[in-house]
Amino acid sequence: MTPHNRRGRRSAESSIVQTLSLRSAFRPAAHRLANILSKAYVAGPELRDAVAAMDRFGRLGYATTLGYFNADDELPSRIAELDRAALEALSEGPRRGYVSIKVPALQFDAALVDQIALASRRTGVGIHFDSHGIEAADATFKSIAVALRQTQRVGCTLPARWQRSQDDAKRATELGLRVRIVKGQWADPAAPDLDPRANYLQLVDRLAGRARTVAVATHDPVLAREALRRLRAAGTPCELELLFGLPMRPCLALAKEERIPVCIYVPFGQGWMPYALSQLRKKPGMALWMMKDLAAAAALRVRG
Repeated sequence: MTPHNRRGRRSAESSIVQTLSLRSAFRPAAHRLANILSKAYVAGPELRDAVAAMDRFGRLGYATTLGYFNADDELPSRIAELDRAALEALSEGPRRGYVSIKVPALQFDAALVDQIALASRRTGVGIHFDSHGIEAADATFKSIAVALRQTQRVGCTLPARWQRSQDDAKRATELGLRVRIVKGQWADPAAPDLDPRANYLQLVDRLAGRARTVAVATHDPVLAREALRRLRAAGTPCELELLFGLPMRPCLALAKEERIPVCIYVPFGQGWMPYALSQLRKKPGMALWMMKDLAAAAALRVRG
């Protein structure tokens, strides 16, 4: 090896070491930043925090979705216990809404899903299966089948970024599920360039006139208006669902104008959504727009 080549190799190795060192230094900082910013997207760490938010929204005439966002190391049995407690909370007094559950966090344990479904039947409060990565979709539908043995108050989420959601829409209508449509956080590996807006409206058309109920879950008022228009034209019961912590005023104004029911998804626990720590590590630039989002959410709360 020539001296020139040796110097080149040492330079390359030095660059790799520097990059790794920067990543190692960034990791704890990213964790702290994500922990701070994510607090804008949960009502608080405890169920009572979500209940307080739920009652505030209830006084404004809005229904509520309660969803527990667990830590990575929590036991599935503990998560199921909190899901059942959320069902109990929603069953009290004039409260309206349902509970969203995350079956990957339950490790797709059929016994735990059955317990939650039994609590749903006993309280008369519905349960909803949130969407996750596309690799979890089939197992999620298997869990839905378990829940349907106990209660018909069951819903599922269909992400517009997945090709399979068109077929899943048919499946959902055949099962009589309440459906929530979202753009989706994760792309379909088989169709990474799928247009989520166009596919969103295709899903609406697939469900219109067939689904039991459809929740249009988006903070995009233009998309929401068109989706709700199509559903109402088909006579399909529908509502607008918004995520706690994100700016809501344009969509709430739309709902008031069109006299559309509103449901607010209120997470409690760990606030890792809608931003994942892994994405923040990969894309440090995300921190800037996360901070802008946090500021917008904080301003919304101050204005009431």
